[in-house]
Amino acid sequence: MAIILEDEAPIHGDVLETILSHVPLVDLVPSSCVSKSWNRAVTSSLKCFNKPKPWLIIHTQCTRSPYDISVHGYDPRSNVWVEISQPSIKYVSALRSSHSNLLYMLSPSKLSFSHDAMNLTWHHVDAPRVWRTDPIVGYVGGSIVIAGGTCDFEDDPLAVEIYNNETNTWETCESMPAILKDSAASTWLSIATTGDKLVVAEKFTGVTYCFDPKTKNWSGPYELRPDPRIFHSIIGFANNRLILIGMIGDSENVAGVKIWKVNTENFECEELGEMPAALIQKVKSETYGVSSISVCLAGDYAYMSKSSEMAEEIVGCEFKNDGGLRWWSMKNEAAGDGNRSQRVVFSCSVIGLGDLQRAMLLENRKFTVKL
Repeated sequence: MAIILEDEAPIHGDVLETILSHVPLVDLVPSSCVSKSWNRAVTSSLKCFNKPKPWLIIHTQCTRSPYDISVHGYDPRSNVWVEISQPSIKYVSALRSSHSNLLYMLSPSKLSFSHDAMNLTWHHVDAPRVWRTDPIVGYVGGSIVIAGGTCDFEDDPLAVEIYNNETNTWETCESMPAILKDSAASTWLSIATTGDKLVVAEKFTGVTYCFDPKTKNWSGPYELRPDPRIFHSIIGFANNRLILIGMIGDSENVAGVKIWKVNTENFECEELGEMPAALIQKVKSETYGVSSISVCLAGDYAYMSKSSEMAEEIVGCEFKNDGGLRWWSMKNEAAGDGNRSQRVVFSCSVIGLGDLQRAMLLENRKFTVKL
């Protein structure tokens, strides 16, 4: 089928695919259902002209009952914000995120988590045996790993547990390395998952260890301090690469924000680039400085913002094929919908047409492009 305008020739082929490349991804879902030829045109346009890119998703949770969560997504492919209306999630505790694409809620009796691209499916299991308030939580190799963050009365502050999906039980693993005893909490540790391993790094020292869920053992230490001037760092995994983002200087005088690619075999770092000075102020909190920066990574994209408050602007970074970086900032369209008392959680996932099609087939889900 082709688009036919009055007194004009039909639009098809490359022309149609070029037009579709400018259409927001959420609007390509109904377009792909018009006919077989349109479906082919949509598929070809996404493959050859304007490919899907990782979305930044902002979840804003009300701090009062019924703890409703509003969701906004930024699609860099189309450079648009999308308001996502969805059914309420059964409240367990405050919503949290980990290594960019894992959402979870943890209470003394229950753990709820979701790790698919659009968080369509939530899993509800019994809480770990050890009571924890601020643990690191990772989804690695199909298993949930929880470490540290224990309550004061627990015997082992470095306790590690892994959830066995086959037996639906928690298994005890080798405890975290003793050197992490004073920092064994998500407040002080940054984590990344490489598909089969959990990488854990101290934000202020760069001391790094790896956990293997198969052997249930730790390896390391490694040092992620390619620049001695780094005072705070965050790690993440994007497009089969371990990424290190380091803040240079000190919290009172930030001299720069640099990005390195990390070799996961020997943990040597290769510098990729530096954030433009004009953008540093956009991620700097007036209260906590740049040390409270929040980072989400997926695919070839990284998003950075103030994590201690609802940021008015968000800084984006694209990892280019030639090894360079493309930086930009955009207005946070979710900032105007909430208030300061709401909890803000960031996640990031590569979202394609199939993910949106599955989401739209579910009841009570609506996607609205914000113009």
